[in-house]
Amino acid sequence: MPNLTEPSSSISFASSSYLSNGSSAYHVPGGTAPSPSPPPAAPEGGTNLEVLSLSKLSSNLERLLLDTEFDCTDAEIAVEGAPVGIHRCILAARSRFFRDLFSREGSGGNRQEGKPRYVMNELVPGGRIGREAFMVFLSYLYTGKLRAAPQDVSICVDRFCAHDACRPAIGFAVELLYASSVFQIAELVSLLQRRLLNFVDKAMVEDVIPILQVASHSKLNQLLSHCVQRVARSDLDDIALEKELPQEVAEEIRLLRRESQPKESTATVDPMLEKRIKRIHRALDSDDVELVKLLLSESGVTLDDAYALHYAAAYSDSKVVAELLDLGSANVNLKNDRGYTPLHLAAMRREPAVIVSLLTKGASALETTADGQNAVRICRRLTRAKDYFTRTEQGQESNKNKICIDILEREIMRNPLAAEDSATSPLLADDLHMKLLYLENRVAFARLFFPAEAKLAMEIAHANTTSEFTGIAKSRSSSNLRDVDLNETPVVQNKRLRSRVDALSKTVELGRRYFPHCSQVLDKFLEDDLPDVFYLQKGTPDEQKVKKLRFCELKEDVRKAFSKDKAGSLLSGLSSSSSSSSPKSEEKHHTFARN
Repeated sequence: MPNLTEPSSSISFASSSYLSNGSSAYHVPGGTAPSPSPPPAAPEGGTNLEVLSLSKLSSNLERLLLDTEFDCTDAEIAVEGAPVGIHRCILAARSRFFRDLFSREGSGGNRQEGKPRYVMNELVPGGRIGREAFMVFLSYLYTGKLRAAPQDVSICVDRFCAHDACRPAIGFAVELLYASSVFQIAELVSLLQRRLLNFVDKAMVEDVIPILQVASHSKLNQLLSHCVQRVARSDLDDIALEKELPQEVAEEIRLLRRESQPKESTATVDPMLEKRIKRIHRALDSDDVELVKLLLSESGVTLDDAYALHYAAAYSDSKVVAELLDLGSANVNLKNDRGYTPLHLAAMRREPAVIVSLLTKGASALETTADGQNAVRICRRLTRAKDYFTRTEQGQESNKNKICIDILEREIMRNPLAAEDSATSPLLADDLHMKLLYLENRVAFARLFFPAEAKLAMEIAHANTTSEFTGIAKSRSSSNLRDVDLNETPVVQNKRLRSRVDALSKTVELGRRYFPHCSQVLDKFLEDDLPDVFYLQKGTPDEQKVKKLRFCELKEDVRKAFSKDKAGSLLSGLSSSSSSSSPKSEEKHHTFARN
């Protein structure tokens, strides 16, 4: 990719090449702080004292930014939730924005341990500036030298990409431009504008959108005009223009397209059909699938005619996509005028719930776009190396981009003819209570260890929308498996429990299909830490039969005792929820599970 560190006398204290060896002294926060770069040797003859002095000054100021042992910062800026120490005198000297901010009466920010604290999102409300981009920007303010972009935030994870115009490369430059523009560093704005001008002609048109947005926000007319021309020549549809661009820019692009088309080649569009399709899209915007069904029946327009599934995959809530798929009247592999299927658009959006909904309804992960990209490659080109390769600890949410890639790659590798026995537990299949207990335990631990993956699987399986199952934590602590409704008949109770089993089984099945590594961890954990759950299936068939009979006897005794206790507590006016939420009650629940 083009190097953001092109030597320029306008952006460097020293004329010597700062990155001649291709290395960067900047590392992503969390690693070891880099040592300040040594000043370059004096030119031959040692006569250029000014260059040497400026280089030494740059290195000394850099030490202030990098030295973690001696912190003499006097303020902090919170970036992505983490504080970055700054020296107000340096920032005020280098930037009019910071000088005005710090000199404003009472503008000390929120004080944290005596230091004023500022929040990046409040300083730059119009655009996102990540921690890595801000650290590179700060380094320039301190040293006068622009460091190379850290690779893990400026390259994608597509192994076939040259990284000269992929989304992470563009995204990092855009973040730097936002910072330079808002904080009023004119020479850096000029340099970054030239870099982004080079990106515009190389990048896919979807990746030009963020460049156009920052150009519009920063009033960079040359860059904005170049982006407008690029988009006008492309096949980007009017819906994308309306959804993703400022209104005046979208109108300018439409005008350019009309002017550039010969009159005889202008396609005739049925205004009535276009109006009906827009109504369907507006209904999707309001999450009203019932209105969509009504409009379809009244207008005679089909979901495929309106590319409604494409629209929903790109812009609607995941629940709306699922409801639309449940209508069963849309072709999940239909390509729009640009050659994209709904799955391609969902991959661009990087929303796991939408991707899984489409795959479960038959969307093909092997379908390619006109330029030969499938959904997983689209997703890889949009994902930063940092987001994909950073390890997450158990209990932490996985990055959504990584989840999307893993789901799509697993789908490609999956043998559709191999029927997995994943919906059934290793317990006796005819014992409803034991199966439900196993599934409750498994899904609860999944939510604890892999919250993002578990939430996604439960959402697709509708496990958290049934009245019987509103959340594992609640059901485990306050809705013990043996809760008894005295007015509930055995048939109704059995139906309720089977409904819970079906929802949880679907959750486990989706987990095994799309998150096999997480499922393997859960398998091992349940085998190692819950050995008594598997007690009934050990031994010879005769021994298993005796164990099961004894288990049924104990289960019936406990059920009767529990029913009496439940009735007694209701008569005495005690709250069942307060008793079942105590540690003792939970301990009894697990003790019963082992008997």
